[in-house]
Formats: sequence, C-alpha cells, structure tokens
Amino acid sequence: MREARGTVHKFGDNIDTDVIIPARYLASSEPEELAKHCMEDIDKDFIKKVKPGDIIVANKNFGCGSSREHAPIAIKAAGVSCVIAETFARIFYRNAIDIGLPIVACPEAAQNIKEGDQVFVDFETGLITDETTGLTFQSQAFPPFMQQLIDAGGLIPYINSKN
Repeated sequence: MREARGTVHKFGDNIDTDVIIPARYLASSEPEELAKHCMEDIDKDFIKKVKPGDIIVANKNFGCGSSREHAPIAIKAAGVSCVIAETFARIFYRNAIDIGLPIVACPEAAQNIKEGDQVFVDFETGLITDETTGLTFQSQAFPPFMQQLIDAGGLIPYINSKN
C-alpha cells in the first residue's frame, strides 16, 4: 500500500490502548472480533461510521498505555488505512508497523485536519493532502524497508515472503 485516501475520524490527546480496544475484549485475538469493539469507549458508534480506507487523525501521544498488539490490530481490522497524529507512543508505533498499519507523525496535519475531511496520504513522498480544504502537509516519507513491511501486511508476512 503506497497511499491512503479516506474520511477522517478525529480524536484528541492521549488516546490509550484501553480506549482503542477495551481490556474486556482481550480474550480474543481474532482481528474481526477486535474490530467490532474498536474505539467504542470513546465513540460508541465508531465501528458503525468507519468505512474501509478511512483515516484516524489524533493529537499527541496516540496509542499510549499498555504494549498490547491488539490496539493496532483492531484499528486495521476495522478498515482504517492510516493513522495520523502529532506524536505516537513508541511501543504503539512499533506494533503498528509490525502488523502493517501505516502511521504518520505530522503535528501540522493533526492540528489542522478536521472530523469528516477527506484526506489523501502518499507514503512514498510523505505528502498529506486535505482534499476538503486544499491544505497540504509534509511528513516524513516511509523508508523503503518500512514500506516493504507495510506492503507485505506486516513483519510476519514480510519474513514469510522471504523464505
């Protein structure tokens, strides 16, 4: 996946992994089951509103809290194609890349993009375009190796493709 385009679902600061996928649902590790409960403690209708390809935009420290991989798995399985935030918790960032969920740190984009905007992200150039407002933002492009991980669907599929 070299690009993402979708409708924005906007969240604030410190969206922790317990909000992304509440602990009461962690008995399952099935992506489809986790997706059913993605973001429900902060937006009970999120899973009804999100469409394949949509984008989450958040402020500072997205994915803080526990190191569970369930959080990025739930987001990806819900159909989200990309998460843009001012900053990410380090372990969430790593877990997201490991499962093939593109995430982009870009404070200017996170501050200016609004709920419901249509956004396009070019992962090769790092260019983020808010197609609703016409504003563009420059983030750091994914290094080639990270792009290969994402294209493969994550670390495990990437490793398996090399055997």
